[in-house]
Amino acid sequence: MDYRGVMRRHSSPASGIGESLLRDAPSAAIATVKINARFARCRSTSFPPVGLLIAQAAAIQIRQIEKLSSLADVELRVLSQNGEDGIIEWLIHRLRIEPLSFVEIGAEINEANTRFLLDNRGWKGLYIDGNPSINELRDSFLWRQDISAVHSFVNAENVNSLIGSAGFKGQIGLLSLDIDGNDYWVWRAIEVVNPAIVICEYNAVLGDLLPLVIPYDPLFRRTRAHPSNIYWGASIAALVQLASEKGYRLAGTNSHGLNAFFVRNDYAPRLDGRIADTSPRMSRYRTAASGFRSGLNRFEMIADQVVIDLRDGAQRRLRDLQPVYSEAWIREQT
Repeated sequence: MDYRGVMRRHSSPASGIGESLLRDAPSAAIATVKINARFARCRSTSFPPVGLLIAQAAAIQIRQIEKLSSLADVELRVLSQNGEDGIIEWLIHRLRIEPLSFVEIGAEINEANTRFLLDNRGWKGLYIDGNPSINELRDSFLWRQDISAVHSFVNAENVNSLIGSAGFKGQIGLLSLDIDGNDYWVWRAIEVVNPAIVICEYNAVLGDLLPLVIPYDPLFRRTRAHPSNIYWGASIAALVQLASEKGYRLAGTNSHGLNAFFVRNDYAPRLDGRIADTSPRMSRYRTAASGFRSGLNRFEMIADQVVIDLRDGAQRRLRDLQPVYSEAWIREQT
């Protein structure tokens, strides 16, 4: 297996990460680091030793970067979907977080936001997912890592008991939510833990101007809610509003416009002056069910669906709420 990767230094040519990361001195010039896709998508629950060494070398350089233009500067994809590994590494290093524990709701055996955190830093963790394969993740790490895994469909009614009964209560380092549906409602319901960092997926198709969220349905499934698979979740504005209510500040999003990173207010001052642009990014994510439509065409597919406008709690059709996109986001889509 080839464990060479790509390091992109602004506009410089790509070079082998295994060579350049181990050879070069740490440099704030690193814009983005990515591990070769064959390693990042490795169908195994454990890292090949050489691959982990390369990823750890990348993480060491990421820690040396003091200031960012945005969180995209430190994206590193090892076993996360879109560079979250590097963003998490940079945040926890700069924030000096305690305790060293996480809860991830919506994790897959081959793809999770905290898998590299588990291997690289050895945090204590809890995985919860509705797919029974989550037990394979637990069984693969149980002998060498302090992790728990719960196979359960998650909603606002059961999330606290699921987390608490697994032994996680009070302060934790990180909470990751990616359930493609009731993310907003589940985060709003969580009281049993108080994470320093929250990662939550947002639906960019709902725009960036208004706080919009799907009506709550404890049995919601994205694949059944609408044939396009793009009617789910909440807008970034809705998550920012919820974050503010729960005592968090937006640190930014990944470049793919899928995951938002929030830092608890008592930790947030440690990032002051370190991230120039924390504004959310528009997603270019396309689904096969939507015919791989992009831009404003995705909005039209679900424009007649009902959402809750959190400004007054009323339910309205999306098309009746226009405009939902800022000029900046419209420019990105056209």
